[in-house]
Amino acid sequence: MGRSVIESDRNRLSGMVVNNPIPVARANVAHHYDLSDALYEQFLDADRQYSCAYYNSSDDTLERAQEQKKRHLAAKLLLSSGQRVLDIGSGWGGLGLYLAQVAAVDVTGLTLSTEQHAYSERRAAETDLGDRVRFLLKDYRQEEGRYDRIVSVGMFEHVGVGHYREYFKKVRNLLTDDGVAMIHTIGRADGPGATNAWINKYIFPGGYVPALSEILPAIEWAGLYVTDIEILRLHYAETLKAWRQRFIANRGRVAEIYDQRFCRMWEFYLASCEAAFRHGGLINFQIQVSKRVNAAPLTRDYIQSWEQLHKIDAADVDAPPQSVSRPAYSGGLAR
Repeated sequence: MGRSVIESDRNRLSGMVVNNPIPVARANVAHHYDLSDALYEQFLDADRQYSCAYYNSSDDTLERAQEQKKRHLAAKLLLSSGQRVLDIGSGWGGLGLYLAQVAAVDVTGLTLSTEQHAYSERRAAETDLGDRVRFLLKDYRQEEGRYDRIVSVGMFEHVGVGHYREYFKKVRNLLTDDGVAMIHTIGRADGPGATNAWINKYIFPGGYVPALSEILPAIEWAGLYVTDIEILRLHYAETLKAWRQRFIANRGRVAEIYDQRFCRMWEFYLASCEAAFRHGGLINFQIQVSKRVNAAPLTRDYIQSWEQLHKIDAADVDAPPQSVSRPAYSGGLAR
């Protein structure tokens, strides 16, 4: 018993030392997200959704599951035309473009990756959305203004435990009085822990996967209401399985870009992460927060209602995956 308590304390302290001030955060992001665009073309869907997809069935294609993820998040955001939406950690721009298209909202996306920012800007310029979408190379801590909705997908893992209060205080300050925010993040099912040393060194420096017991106190401290929490269990395992299969199918192309050592490292990364979501206690949290207790409906019926109104076109998402490199962008809004 004494040993388990000591190990638990040591693991918690390991998480607490994660500290990501702005210069460190920029360097950490560049380490992973500023790799060659051609790498991510080999295993992501065409929209470059690099986060947990939403599977209604394990038979869903990756494209369908990622489209379902975007739709699920949009439903929880309670969107209406003309709202201002902030996307913290906007990646390659797919979610922001989707929200602007399906809900006629104005989206501002923030990223620290120069590669992602340039790609997102090109995508936005090639749509008919005009000035309703913009992407900024900017840390969330530097953003000002007020937003009706805030969404953050796959970014909270890079915040650092020591910055959780600062993060949610910033979210609160950026929200309008009746605003709603959605946080989509990897989480731990078994309490606070430590970042795997190999992952921290080679894949995600400065990253940390939190437990709910680490997130919720920061939300409470910031004066926000938790209005909904959904636990996505095996969804990320299925996502990683699809990524790994596509990566292996295109391994020759990746080896041309980098080398065999890089290929082995990334195969291990994708396979070990899939195993962690199936057997190692990793899950995904979708946490809805607001400044007012009545910002969301009394029941969760609105989620299904919104999704039923926004059917997914099977022709767009159920095509078989390509085993060759896809072009970076072919024009229009990737679906």
